[in-house]
Amino acid sequence: MAQLHDGGLLRLGVNIDHVATVRNARGGAYPDPVRAALLAEEAGADGVTAHLREDRRHIADSDIDRLMERLRVPLNLEMAATDEMQRIALRHRPHAVCLVPEKREERTTEGGLDVLAEEARLRAFIAPLAEAGSRVSIFIGADRAQIEAAARIGAPVIELHTGAFCDLSAEGQGEAAAAELARLREMAALGAELGLEVHAGHGLTYDTVAPIAALPPVRELNIGHFLIGEAIFTGLAPAIARMRALMDAARSEGAA
Repeated sequence: MAQLHDGGLLRLGVNIDHVATVRNARGGAYPDPVRAALLAEEAGADGVTAHLREDRRHIADSDIDRLMERLRVPLNLEMAATDEMQRIALRHRPHAVCLVPEKREERTTEGGLDVLAEEARLRAFIAPLAEAGSRVSIFIGADRAQIEAAARIGAPVIELHTGAFCDLSAEGQGEAAAAELARLREMAALGAELGLEVHAGHGLTYDTVAPIAALPPVRELNIGHFLIGEAIFTGLAPAIARMRALMDAARSEGAA
C-alpha cells in the first residue's frame, strides 16, 4: 500500500450497503452483505463500512450483528445521531462510528452533517461512544466553520464529503471540479492542523479517486456504491484491487 508523507498508510474502507439494497429489492437473504464484507476483507480492504439507516432501507440490524461477529477488519458503523442509533452503537461497540445526516426522502446522503447548528447536542452525543471505545468520525462538507466545530466537540476524525467534486467531474465541469478539489485540499489541511484524522468519501470512482487519494492529509477513503456496481461486471475482488492500485499510484506520485 502507498505511504503517506508521515509514513502512515492510506486505507481503503469498503461500504457494503448496496449489496443489501439488491437483497431487499427481492426479499429473502440473497445476496448477503456479510458475505460481501468477508470477500472485501479477503481482497485487502482495511475496513468495512455499513450504514444502518433509521428506515432500514438496506442494512438491517441482523447484518450488524453478524458483521460484528465475523469481521476481522474494523467495522465503521455509519448512523444518524439519534438515541436509537446511539443505543445500538453502545451495544455493539464497533471500531468506528461515523455520524451522517439522514433524510427519509433522500436516495443517498446528500451533504455533510451540520455540526455548527448542534454543537452542544453532538458533544454530549459522542461522549459515551468515545467512552465505550468507538472512534467517532463526522461526515462533513469541506467547510471551515463546520470542521472547526467538529474539532470543538471532540470528534477525533472527520470524513470529507467528496460527492460534489465527483458529480462536477462526471458532468464535465472541469473548472468547477478543480475549484471543489482545491476546497477539499484546503479543508483537509485545516483538519490535520486542528489535530483531526481526515478521511474522505462519497461518489468516488476509478475516474475520480486519484485526485482525492493524492491529498496528503487524507488517511482513509470509504467507497461503496461504485465498487458494488463494478462487481457486477468484474467481481468484487478485482474491483477492489483496481481501486487500491489507483489509490496507491496517486499517493506515490503525489509523494514523489
